[in-house]
Amino acid sequence: MQKLQRDKTTVIKENLGIFLFLAPALILIGIYIIWPIIMSFNLSMFEWDGISPKKIYVGFKNWQELLHDAIFWHAFGNNIKFIFLSIIIEMPIAILLAVLLDRGGKKFDIFKSLFYLPMLMSSVAIGVLYKYIYDPQFGLLSGILNFLHLDFLNQDWLGDPKIAFYSVVAVICWQYIPFYMIFFIAALSNIPHELYEAAKIDGATQGQYFWRIELPLLSPAIKTACILSLIGSLKYFDLIYVMTEGGPSNATELMATYMYKNAFASFKMGYGSTVASAMFVIITTAGILAYFATKKEEV
Repeated sequence: MQKLQRDKTTVIKENLGIFLFLAPALILIGIYIIWPIIMSFNLSMFEWDGISPKKIYVGFKNWQELLHDAIFWHAFGNNIKFIFLSIIIEMPIAILLAVLLDRGGKKFDIFKSLFYLPMLMSSVAIGVLYKYIYDPQFGLLSGILNFLHLDFLNQDWLGDPKIAFYSVVAVICWQYIPFYMIFFIAALSNIPHELYEAAKIDGATQGQYFWRIELPLLSPAIKTACILSLIGSLKYFDLIYVMTEGGPSNATELMATYMYKNAFASFKMGYGSTVASAMFVIITTAGILAYFATKKEEV
């Protein structure tokens, strides 16, 4: 009996120690993550310009307006397109680069650093840089096309609603492919080298080794990367806002840019909070569904 009591006391002391170590992080999460989410849902029940001390309680009026807001649903559709394009463009290129650099060994280390450079630049700097590159009159892209006598391909890359979205997505893919490349290189480093030696002895070609050994063993990393891309695409904001502010004619509008414009440009803080709260619900639901879908496959 005394031994059981001592065991209980030891467990309580160990759990108390764990809690004390976690307490600072839990407090910060509560202040900077949980509380703003609660406040956002609370503000979605008001009409407020964000400056005046007077808030008008309107109940679920903002949510009803959101359900019938064509621009919001257009932005949501753009987010879905963004997810699809990000995954089918970024993942294959990142895997290909990772495999090539991994097989190149140490002599290709310099390329790992060079390819990773876009991730070291801020999104704002990249946005400003590509605004100049895309300029149809004086931009670098226009200059290259003219030099190659392909000037008939020159477009108003950010001003034409039909191609502006894809122009911006191309830049975002360029920015994030290095991140996934490093992610897959790390996953490839965990594949035992003995497998490659065994496959080589069995006469497997490089292609067979990739399709039958590397790619199946990379599948957990690919699933994780797809989930990261999905969540990141749903809340993407900075580079698109810098390059187009959601225009032209809402062609590049995303949920996050629409939320920002409502809250801080139109001073509709209540409606902006409604958009932010809806984003939270959508992203959380998508993240949970993706997690359980991949977990079910693993089981």
